[in-house]
Amino acid sequence: MTLALTLEQLLNGIQFGVMLFLMASGLTLIFGVMGLINLAHGSLYMVGAFVCAYVTGITGSFWLGLLAGALGAAIMGVIVEVLVIRRLYQRDHLDQVLATFALILILSEGTALVFGSQPLWLDIPSVLKGSIELGSVVYPVYRILIIIVGVLVALGLYLLISRTRIGMKIRAGENDREMIGALGVNISVLYTFVFAVGAALAGLAGSLVGALQSVEVGMGEPVLILAFVVIVIGGIGSIKGALIGAMLVGIVDTLGRVLLPSFFQWFMEPSAAASVGSALASMLIYLLMAIILAIKPKGLFPAND
Repeated sequence: MTLALTLEQLLNGIQFGVMLFLMASGLTLIFGVMGLINLAHGSLYMVGAFVCAYVTGITGSFWLGLLAGALGAAIMGVIVEVLVIRRLYQRDHLDQVLATFALILILSEGTALVFGSQPLWLDIPSVLKGSIELGSVVYPVYRILIIIVGVLVALGLYLLISRTRIGMKIRAGENDREMIGALGVNISVLYTFVFAVGAALAGLAGSLVGALQSVEVGMGEPVLILAFVVIVIGGIGSIKGALIGAMLVGIVDTLGRVLLPSFFQWFMEPSAAASVGSALASMLIYLLMAIILAIKPKGLFPAND
């Protein structure tokens, strides 16, 4: 495999990692502050993608659709938090898992009812359809946009959490929610805000990826599994951990799917090499997670360390 192809796949891994970061950052923020296991987070990713595709189709504006996707997921997140999630904070994790699994089914059927069961297609804007040269690599502009958006979101989350008053409340709520409640902070409003931010990030991820694949019911669940792997690797409740973990998972998964089949072609027939290489590549991120947890059981950057 040529150096140019390797660099291209490395960029693909970074782009994939950025998408996982958008998912995992909201998920780890919700779990870190609220202690809530939210299996329905992938459904908010799906809602964002459908809203983006629908609004773009009506208005012809991808940028308006992108905004609508993130906002629509945030609004759905607020509705879900107020009607369902708010009743789960004092319940054990099994109740949270069962309730949020039920939300997956409700949101999937509701999305199919509103938008239809057939996949929607989201076109990349003409201004973003080209490619640019990065040294020896010719890379799509749209994928570069996704990487830039991820960097900006990471910077924005850092500033929100570490440099604002609401960020101070979020950090305090993560460490001692009873104390900040006693100091006069409205815990319900804080939790709703955090959940809405997490939902908006998931919706933004779905909206961005919707232009690279079909937008269909159930598209969020495979991404949710990878997002859980990311936060376990990075450390639960840590935005920094989510970013590093997402980059590791994205790069390892992408390069593994390209390099392993090529590697096994030295020892076996191409068809067998492709089969064995693809199977092992699917296992790589879970092997990575196992190795990291064996060395650091709390993940790379646990929030409370």
